[in-house]
Amino acid sequence: MPFPWYLLLIWAYATIILSYWRAWRKVVPFQVPDDHIPVTPISVIVPARNEEANIHACLRSLLAQSYPSDLYEIIVVDDFSTDGTAASVSAVQDTRVRLLRMQDVPGMEAHTSSKKKAIARGVSMARNVLILTTDADCTCPPEWLRTMAACQSATQAVFLAAPVRYGEGKGLLHAFETLDFMTLQGITIAAASNGMHVMSNGANLGYLKGAFEALGGFSGVDHIASGDDMLLQQKFMAAHPSRVTYCTAPSAIVTTKGAGSWRAFIRQRIRWASKARHYKEPGLLFILVVVYLFNLLLLVMPFLYVIDTDYLWIWLVLMFLKCLVELIFLVPVARFFGKTRTLWWFIPMQPLHVLYTVVAGAFGQFRTYAWKGRRVK
Repeated sequence: MPFPWYLLLIWAYATIILSYWRAWRKVVPFQVPDDHIPVTPISVIVPARNEEANIHACLRSLLAQSYPSDLYEIIVVDDFSTDGTAASVSAVQDTRVRLLRMQDVPGMEAHTSSKKKAIARGVSMARNVLILTTDADCTCPPEWLRTMAACQSATQAVFLAAPVRYGEGKGLLHAFETLDFMTLQGITIAAASNGMHVMSNGANLGYLKGAFEALGGFSGVDHIASGDDMLLQQKFMAAHPSRVTYCTAPSAIVTTKGAGSWRAFIRQRIRWASKARHYKEPGLLFILVVVYLFNLLLLVMPFLYVIDTDYLWIWLVLMFLKCLVELIFLVPVARFFGKTRTLWWFIPMQPLHVLYTVVAGAFGQFRTYAWKGRRVK
């Protein structure tokens, strides 16, 4: 048998995952000081496209915040929805809720609009200094605004990210996407909290309006379909490297819904993967390449059985090592998100996860995809 080159990949992969585990152990959860008095005016921006089924739950959670009602507003930006999203928002009788329609922006058309443009429109119309963004299919805990405002005040951050998790559900798809997303969120918390590299999720972000405008908002990355989170975070990190933080607090965890179908799930992950080639951090790009090549190796190796039967045993050993290092990392992450029961699905899902990682990673770089009725690349 030739030189065992696969040992280099498993060593690199294990080193990466265990580095995240060590970083996770250093994370100190943020707690709102007992003497904290809410004084920061907040504008919550909710971009929405075809979210009639979800927007009511989102708004209910935002209107039920423990934060003083006179200190925050909710701006829903309807991004050319073709359902009853706008009508649902208009029906909410509360002065804190404002509806903006991208259809009302001069020169804006459905095919030229995007989530970034909707967010930018909301920020431009916001009245308050602290911008928080979430998605229309999310719900926020009652202490979300208070926690995010307290964290921004304590750290003087111009940009802060915070955790997201999937809600409860049943079935194979829900278990699979919950494990996948929880892994991504664990890596995000470990990396962002320890300054390893840029990571965040647009369902739970905050930044100062003045800083956003000073950076030109999404200019420079507004042509990219995805990346309203990490690509924006890159800009903030370049301009304010010591004032970008992560709010690791259970009371700041936003809950989002699953994709609903395998097709929607794959499209969503392809969209997320599409922004990878625009990352500017060499370390992050190296990690993504190693992760992709290792999963590609695991996908191909069983077929090498026809060349040498030993490859099957090697594949089994590599899968065992992959599961071992990932579980070392995932167990404490699952405790944080209250998802320990989902770990029972972890090992049965591994072959499917390998296939999905390879397919989504490849398609995200080389093809267009549909997102809520739009064809984007």
